[in-house]
Amino acid sequence: MPEEGADRPTKSGFVALIGRPNVGKSTLLNQLIGQKIAAVSDKPQTTRWRIRGILTRPEGQIIFVDTPGIHKPIHRMNERMMRAVEAAVADVDLLLLMTDVTEPFGSGDRFVLEMVKRAGKPAFLLLNKIDRLKDKRQLLPLIDLYRRECDFKEYIPISALTGENVDLLLRCLFEHLPEGPLYYPEGEITDQPERVLVAEIVREKILMVTRDEIPYVTAVYTESFKEEGDLLRIHCVILVERESQKPIIIGKGGERLKKIGTLAREEIEFLFGKKVFLELYVKVREKWRENDALLTQLGLEQ
Repeated sequence: MPEEGADRPTKSGFVALIGRPNVGKSTLLNQLIGQKIAAVSDKPQTTRWRIRGILTRPEGQIIFVDTPGIHKPIHRMNERMMRAVEAAVADVDLLLLMTDVTEPFGSGDRFVLEMVKRAGKPAFLLLNKIDRLKDKRQLLPLIDLYRRECDFKEYIPISALTGENVDLLLRCLFEHLPEGPLYYPEGEITDQPERVLVAEIVREKILMVTRDEIPYVTAVYTESFKEEGDLLRIHCVILVERESQKPIIIGKGGERLKKIGTLAREEIEFLFGKKVFLELYVKVREKWRENDALLTQLGLEQ
């Protein structure tokens, strides 16, 4: 006797998470996938390129594309970040516009909203950080504002941090996505190369440890990634723009760099299920954010 639902058609599609910097897109992606695949920080622009998270359920498969926070570019790096957003918007089946309900609607929100309207794709509005609201009725004026501006298919209050209404979001997504095949094998949760995942973990720990002392002048790339039985031997390079920034990363007697390395190593070991030998080097590359060849090496698309 066939299993219940065995002849049910499979739904699948690509869904982009877009919004202003620091609205919680990467936190939501990790919540949806059930595992950390995107760097998370309370600093804007933590995500610098498109990250794909793959969710496979009995209903089908959703490929989520986490994008950099939408902003007006001031460096070549920022220009590439915005091109990554535009490419993601063009390539997907559905858009999730995410907004932070604890922040007033401003020019940045208007900028993002206009991008959604130009795209002409089906879109949901996700009202994030409802866990910080004492009264959910505070959402009503914001929903009315967005409803007057754009015809969203769904308006869903969520908390990316706690997971509130994430199941509702997934049900709505599968209702709106077309029938289609599984694009990735079951069990696969991201198409990010191992080297990129490792570099992102290290960069997240830099942001965590240095806090506001060294904002966005750092980049990380994995110089070598070798498997030796049950051991991973990894060398990563941390880039800064000026010699004076190196001590901020390294710390007194190397204390900060050691802490960054320890935190990153523990997470990499958890991710890969192996012992890790991690070496970190800090190098100066002046104006690396304007260096096209280096930006390509770091994974930012042309």
